[in-house]
Amino acid sequence: MKKTLLVGLIVGVAVGYFLFGPSGKEHNNSNTVDTALASPLYAQQNGHETATDRSLRETPITRAVAKVSPAVVGINVLQVRRYVQRAPFIIDDPLWRAIMPDLFRDRVIEQRVKALGSGFIISSDGYLVTNEHVVHNAVKVVVTMTDGSRHEAEIVGTDWVTDIALLKIDGDNFPYIPMGDSDDLLVGEWSIALGNPFGLFELSNEPIVTVGVISAVNQDWGRTDDGRLYMDMIQTSAAINHGNSGGPLVNVLGEVIGMNTFIYTGSAANEGFVGIGFAIPINKVKEVVNTIKEKGGINRDWWLGILKVQDVNPFLIAALGLRVDYGAIIAQIERGSPAYRAGLRPEDVIIAVNGKPVHNADELINRLENMDLKVGDQLTFTIVRGDEKYDVTVTLEAMKK
Repeated sequence: MKKTLLVGLIVGVAVGYFLFGPSGKEHNNSNTVDTALASPLYAQQNGHETATDRSLRETPITRAVAKVSPAVVGINVLQVRRYVQRAPFIIDDPLWRAIMPDLFRDRVIEQRVKALGSGFIISSDGYLVTNEHVVHNAVKVVVTMTDGSRHEAEIVGTDWVTDIALLKIDGDNFPYIPMGDSDDLLVGEWSIALGNPFGLFELSNEPIVTVGVISAVNQDWGRTDDGRLYMDMIQTSAAINHGNSGGPLVNVLGEVIGMNTFIYTGSAANEGFVGIGFAIPINKVKEVVNTIKEKGGINRDWWLGILKVQDVNPFLIAALGLRVDYGAIIAQIERGSPAYRAGLRPEDVIIAVNGKPVHNADELINRLENMDLKVGDQLTFTIVRGDEKYDVTVTLEAMKK
């Protein structure tokens, strides 16, 4: 009797588990539903739920990349580089110099080399921009687009100082990236760098994408040893590497906010990206591009006319009866120059330029050297003359030949 009851109990439990399952609800074997696959993250395909709905994985970043990518280009350049080969060490004897003059001459050797970089189209009629150092001394520039087409580009104009170049390819209806406002950046907002690092663009005709944030703005590097001037730079944590130069830095709206230009590696031994990259603000790019289009180039051979300045010191304060104990005093000025015609005179004490304080002569000279000045720009000098303080505005003119 006990064995019969035990067998019946076991059979009953087994049947119940089969019919209702562990949750106590009835199974319908003809229409089994996997609740995990019932998530809206999956789309219907062939009667089954599969993870194919790409739109649900889209983000503002992926949308921005899709929007701007067609206007990003790879740039291949054939450059002429010149090297000076020094004459071999020979005793400088007049007889030997007369017999074999070539041995005493330095020789300039020209070598053609290939280089690469990135760029981006800024208008439907084929204008595009890149860094000047990408196309410097170029004899041929070829632009590769995302559809695989190649176009030989004309260099419309360049500016060494700001490291910006304007190029043009023939054609119409090109995709282009709208320009944003680099004066309206938020530190910490997303930033997206696109370009042709290490020539990888050529593998698929698609720009390589890296993502970071705006780490800082208005980063001033001053004038470099080779004369370039990197001011008000945008710092980003988006990876920038060799070949990214000239490519766009964009925001999540798909607007270009800067031109990727160089990286900081921490030491001469390290050439790779360490999380600190810099881009030229797009507002500076706009300014340079517009000037190149309107005037064919940028004239930085400007004329001010202040020939000599010196520090204010106790001797000058006593001798001239100065009412200020800092600044740069004008010691010599060229008559008829822009500065003279604007009203500046010897013994005027300059205490500020464009609202920024000047404490001594070296600071004035350094400030002028590290300003992105060109013909037509205006400088406002705050001066002290006697008991009065004045603002004098000088318009820079072209240097007389």
